[in-house]
Amino acid sequence: MFQLIWNGLFVGSFYALVALGYSMVYGIIKLLNFAHGDLYMLGSFLAFVVLGGMTGLFGLGSIPILLLVLLITMLLTGGIGVLIERVAYRPLRTSPRLAALITAVGVSFTLEYAVRQIFGASPLVFPIRLQGAPVEVFGARITMPQLVLMLVAAILMFLLQRYVMHSREGRAMRAIALDQKASLLMGVNVNKVISRTFFIGSALAGAAGVMAAAYYGTIDFLMGFVIGLKAFTAAVIGGIGNLYGAMLGGIVLGLLESFGTHFLGGQWRDVFAFGFLILFLVFKPTGILGERVVERV
Repeated sequence: MFQLIWNGLFVGSFYALVALGYSMVYGIIKLLNFAHGDLYMLGSFLAFVVLGGMTGLFGLGSIPILLLVLLITMLLTGGIGVLIERVAYRPLRTSPRLAALITAVGVSFTLEYAVRQIFGASPLVFPIRLQGAPVEVFGARITMPQLVLMLVAAILMFLLQRYVMHSREGRAMRAIALDQKASLLMGVNVNKVISRTFFIGSALAGAAGVMAAAYYGTIDFLMGFVIGLKAFTAAVIGGIGNLYGAMLGGIVLGLLESFGTHFLGGQWRDVFAFGFLILFLVFKPTGILGERVVERV
């Protein structure tokens, strides 16, 4: 039982990091950014490139180097997220939502197959693989890499919560989510705040990609597709547009997958996750922490 719970919390922490980006962007501009999962993939490949130029520092230890690469990758993926928003989404902000949605799908395929052309279709071995002897805690086998990665994910989520809820910039983000036109009239630089939102969400997705690459040891150009769908599922379960909901949805989805895999088998994992999403939306379409919103015309 404890092993299943631990496995679910560990996988759920990755889902939560990526789901936060979905929820932030949707909360601000009501856009389902289906390219977000590919920023997770892009983060792992950028870390692969950065590590290729840091081979002389490998003697410092894997965890310090990984943390340094994590920060560099977060800056790079955040910058790419801002570029995507500026080039692909900003010109369509006043267009019908379907146009932006189709554009998001196009951006997703562009990122995937650009990486495929550059790095090839075969999976690559990540230069750093976090390993450690397992320790038994209440019958669950826990490793040091799992603890480190979960701690990093928890710190990133805590810092995001503090930023959004207790800073001037976070207050501007919440104001735009509530009423973009009124925020503009009150002097809020809407374009700057939206770009900052894309930067933060993309940086978190890139961080999750680096952590997953270091833990599982391989990367490929399609690795962001499934986790993008899973993160979207987590955001919807928790209540899309709600930061706490995205975190909770990621953990819930991770636990559901862990228990579903144990009782039904690994081949049923995705069926179980997406089947639960359908059932959940039937009975509570707003998500666990979501609220019904009346759209203003």
